[in-house]
Amino acid sequence: MSQSNNTPQARALRDTLGQFATGITVVTTRAPDGTPVGLTVNSFNSVSLDPALIVWSLAAHLPSAQVFVECEYYAINVLSAGQQALSQRFATRDIDKFAGLETRDGLGGAPLLDGCCAWFECRNTTRHPGGDHILFLSEVLRHDSNPQAPLIYFGGQYRQLAAD
Repeated sequence: MSQSNNTPQARALRDTLGQFATGITVVTTRAPDGTPVGLTVNSFNSVSLDPALIVWSLAAHLPSAQVFVECEYYAINVLSAGQQALSQRFATRDIDKFAGLETRDGLGGAPLLDGCCAWFECRNTTRHPGGDHILFLSEVLRHDSNPQAPLIYFGGQYRQLAAD
């Protein structure tokens, strides 16, 4: 039985899930007309090293969902601690999220964002329905890193890692 996202039970579940700290990513691709598309995602995980596989999920009701379902390639941009504004920008609907941003093209033209901790360029291989989300299980074709403090999300707030 599915719960509405607006019920007290759904809010309690969301709050409990929020006790698991996550990194923040921006997943990017290109629409068929070449327009860049991207959104903030914290449901990103590694699955396998051999073969190199990752998984992430996307709310099925979002306007960009079909673009991601149909694209051949996308990029996972792992945000660094100083990129909270970028996370918020890509979580906002109905704006030009790429206005004024410097990017470089990854596989299939998927935008790679400057200043991130890491980048994963993926082939969109498998999609599964998962309740009110779509699960993307994909092959990592290329990756790179720029080691630095990551942007963290915990308990409904952005957080910083403690200094060593």
